[in-house]
Amino acid sequence: MVSAVILAAGSSARMGAVNKLLLPFRSKTIIEIVTENIIASGIEEVIVVLGYEGRLIQAALQHLPVNFVNNSWYEKGMTTSIQQGIGIANGNGYMICLGDMLKISPAEYASLVIFFENTYSLDPACICIPACNLQKGNPVIFASGYKEAILQCAFMEGCRDIVQSNKKNLYLLEMSTDHVLSDLDYKEDYEKLL
Repeated sequence: MVSAVILAAGSSARMGAVNKLLLPFRSKTIIEIVTENIIASGIEEVIVVLGYEGRLIQAALQHLPVNFVNNSWYEKGMTTSIQQGIGIANGNGYMICLGDMLKISPAEYASLVIFFENTYSLDPACICIPACNLQKGNPVIFASGYKEAILQCAFMEGCRDIVQSNKKNLYLLEMSTDHVLSDLDYKEDYEKLL
């Protein structure tokens, strides 16, 4: 079983004064669409990491079957949110999902999970990464054997050190779209969507 950890704690400072995850899109919020797509892929354990405006994010997702965990240290960096999420995850793999990647479809998440499960049966230390034209994207799935290394990770902007030091266990899944490369960082990104 793969556990999805959705990172929804950041202050989205590059977007300006608004929380990008609460922006409206097609009568829902960005974080709602992303979370619904992950649930629709068949992933049973979905953990949402809260921080900045956590109550508002939780309110937007209250109707969905997810677990919430609060990250009081979110201002220190993304790694703290990953650590909070996998700290309560039960899967044999941890899919680290960005809360603003609303183009990734349920079918694309599902194909990543199948790829991980097949790879895990051959290499229980696998790290599976989606790619488009060999450019690595998100979400990355870490086998649960990396739990301790992730919890001890001192680099605050993600787990790239762990990825770098385990290159022999890296597996790329080439995707048919660039959705795994597409997030919302700036106002222009959101305006293009609209």
